[in-house]
Amino acid sequence: MSTRWECLALWLAIAFICTAQSSSRRRLGEVSRAEYVDATSADDGEVVLDVSLRNVTMRNATAPYLYGLMFEDINHSGDGGIYAELLTNRAFQGSDVKLGQTPGLDGDVIVQSENPRLPTGPVLTGWQAIGNVRLSLDKLHPLSDSLPTAMQIDIPKNATGEVGFANHGWWGMDVSPQNFTVSFYVLANAPRKKNSSPTDFNISLRSNTTGEIWATTTAKRIDVPTVDYYQINATIVNTKTAPNTNNTFVITMNATQVAGQTFYFSMFSLFPETFKGRKNGLRKEIAQAFYDMKPKFLRFPGGNNLEGISTQTRWKWFKTIGPLKDRPGRPGDWNYYNTDGLGLLEYLQWCEDMEIEPVLAIYAGFSLDVFGQEGTSYPSDQMRTTILKEALDELEYCMGNASTTYGALRAIHGHPEPFSIKFIEIGNEDWFSDTYPERWEILYGGLKKAYPNITYISTTFNEHKNYTIKLPPGTMWDTHHYEEPQYFLRNFNFYDNWQNSTNNTDVGVLLGEYSVYQVNTPSGIINWGSQAPVDKDAHVTYPRMISAIAEGVYALGGERNPSVVKMSSYAPSLQNLNGYQWTPNMIVFDAGNVVLSPSYWQQWLFARYRGKQTLPVTNSKGDFNPLFWAASVEEGEQVVYVKVINAGAATVPLTVNIDSGYSGVNGTILTSNDIDDFNFFGNKTVVVPKPLVGLDADGLGTVNGTFKWDVPRWSITVLQFNTGHLFVQ
Repeated sequence: MSTRWECLALWLAIAFICTAQSSSRRRLGEVSRAEYVDATSADDGEVVLDVSLRNVTMRNATAPYLYGLMFEDINHSGDGGIYAELLTNRAFQGSDVKLGQTPGLDGDVIVQSENPRLPTGPVLTGWQAIGNVRLSLDKLHPLSDSLPTAMQIDIPKNATGEVGFANHGWWGMDVSPQNFTVSFYVLANAPRKKNSSPTDFNISLRSNTTGEIWATTTAKRIDVPTVDYYQINATIVNTKTAPNTNNTFVITMNATQVAGQTFYFSMFSLFPETFKGRKNGLRKEIAQAFYDMKPKFLRFPGGNNLEGISTQTRWKWFKTIGPLKDRPGRPGDWNYYNTDGLGLLEYLQWCEDMEIEPVLAIYAGFSLDVFGQEGTSYPSDQMRTTILKEALDELEYCMGNASTTYGALRAIHGHPEPFSIKFIEIGNEDWFSDTYPERWEILYGGLKKAYPNITYISTTFNEHKNYTIKLPPGTMWDTHHYEEPQYFLRNFNFYDNWQNSTNNTDVGVLLGEYSVYQVNTPSGIINWGSQAPVDKDAHVTYPRMISAIAEGVYALGGERNPSVVKMSSYAPSLQNLNGYQWTPNMIVFDAGNVVLSPSYWQQWLFARYRGKQTLPVTNSKGDFNPLFWAASVEEGEQVVYVKVINAGAATVPLTVNIDSGYSGVNGTILTSNDIDDFNFFGNKTVVVPKPLVGLDADGLGTVNGTFKWDVPRWSITVLQFNTGHLFVQ
């Protein structure tokens, strides 16, 4: 993300009113729509576009990886989000914190923590005792070196009935007809076990409001050991649908079997059915939404969350692999603990299951710090021995065959076939650091020598006031833009001559993070602190139609320059409505609902209708703004796509001439009556793509075929012209 720790108090304070009614879509005296309209041309005169299929010399290959996904664990988008684990605090690894300022010190400090004695330390958050029992944390009976804290349950001698505990999930859990996979580890206390009989563990899903049991299973007659933990695995077959997500996961025992005993539990897990059935995999609804976009890449694992809030807590790939009991997790950069259940192998399998390319971000020797964004850089003499070595080992784990040290380890972890890595990003947003030029040279040089065919991506170019990175031919620059709508409209042509104007021949661009962050303000400057009342009211807490239009215009600028803009991805991708640090986000969700924003649908439209080659388009009448456009042809010359955005407040007459004719035309449009419309839990379909109806086409199937249509205000449209066999190259 572009902003850091001084902003987090703001993000925590922002309220996302997801059940708002239409009358409340304008909030708190927001900047008026007129200011947005003023950023566009008022010219609503006719636009005539001449699209040439015959002039093949003016075509360019479209960027094959243009639209993709950016992911980092922010807003509980991983734990509690797309990582399908339903249990919160499943292994007592660590807790949430809150940052703030204190007099006499620069930067932030931890001002609040769930564990008041040890910030980020273990807690029992999410767990609740059932019956007359005592729950506590235990450090004397660790499951593993990575998971040193267990939950201890003491059952009094006079206990009766049902005893045990419940987990409330990530702000609830969805219970629907499917099979749930359960596992946990248990150990008995030897002095209190004595000659006790074997224990039955009743495992169930229940309503937290009525206590109704939706589904249950029993692990019967378990003789729980007293030295080494015993893992229990089970399946809950559920046929019922709970009326809401206020449900719990429950493990109970019969007091007649366990009265007077003490047990230790660790590493619980409850998984629903996952995307493509992947073990330890992805939440189906969210992953399916990503898959339906037809993305071409996934950039992971961040974002700031790659860097850590100290060098010691950076994302260490080698601690995110292997059995879950051997993954310690770490304090994440966004104020909550990361389990790292979604680790390196899971990210690679995510790419495999969605048939997309990994864009692997490697740690580059710079970490943020809780006290300020200047952070900490590794000294140059440790860059090769520590950071470069870690990166090379990571690539061997990804790409090495089973005869290599880390390739063999990957095979042990269940994936003997090597993955293909075509893109490596070196660091993240390193314009905050004075040391990136030296660190870039060390890592780029060492990685390029070992893997010459990978495309390497720099996280800065000229953003730092003291240096400009000299980008070698064949590399890319990752640029981030959280902006106002007017920025994206005014920079529609930014990449037209970027390579020549910046002397970056054969250097590409990854537009790695971009979105409308606030509506237009008179200053045109993003206010990250949002202290001024007008600017605070201007912040966009959820993507709206205005967002999709502006982002779409900027995306069209990228499509028109495929030799420059090689990749792009909206960010951030996901927001758990119950726990988040940043808005706006492309997809919003809770335990049972997923809402796809207008920004999502803009990405969906553009990614699905791509074309293999750009086509030359001449505007013989009219000009860009308020109408913006680009054209491409699909492989086989069967289909021509013309993407048209009307960013203005009035209908614009459009004529499209295709020099080879066409046999039919249809289209898909994204529009709304109000430019401030958004989708919310109460109505997920306020702004969604719809098929065009009533298109007026004149001269279909003839040479120099002409298409006439009035483009609705505030709309994003993909027109599909079916050329069939009419054109022969």
